[in-house]
Amino acid sequence: GILLFYPSLCCSYCTGLMAVRVNGFVCKNPMEIAGLNTLGISIARIDYAPLGQNPPHTHPRATEILTVLEGTLYVGFVTSNQPAPNRNKFLSKMLNKGDVFVFPVGLIHFQFNPNPHQPAVAIAALSSQNPGAITIANAVFGSDPPISDDVLAKAFQVEKNTIDYLQAQFWENNHN
Repeated sequence: GILLFYPSLCCSYCTGLMAVRVNGFVCKNPMEIAGLNTLGISIARIDYAPLGQNPPHTHPRATEILTVLEGTLYVGFVTSNQPAPNRNKFLSKMLNKGDVFVFPVGLIHFQFNPNPHQPAVAIAALSSQNPGAITIANAVFGSDPPISDDVLAKAFQVEKNTIDYLQAQFWENNHN
């Protein structure tokens, strides 16, 4: 028989940027955390303000398991491309304290705290020490240099001035 294996990549490529920022804070290099380095996992505590969110994003190198510690979170992900008529499916759930949800590797997903008065807290465990994170809006509308407004207007089927407006927004901190 034939045995196939798809190795989990630690990273897609090295940018040489040592001060990578997530949520406005400098990330800690996993090479400097002896307890995580080489184990192939990472973990994060996420604190959500009332009506706060972790906007649509993807982890290209990791599956994520999210456990709600406090509060309520509305979570969801979109499946990969499917042949018509199925198309992409959106799967979502309202999670409460103690609930767990899995986001498959590479799929676009989000978390949102629907409570206008109470914060929420969750723990995210990821199946890579370097899962990567691509926030969709930031990547599409905030890239440097920008993606051509002709390309994006055609992709989103909107006028170019709509794309120009979106590209002019400040895309670093759109988590709240």
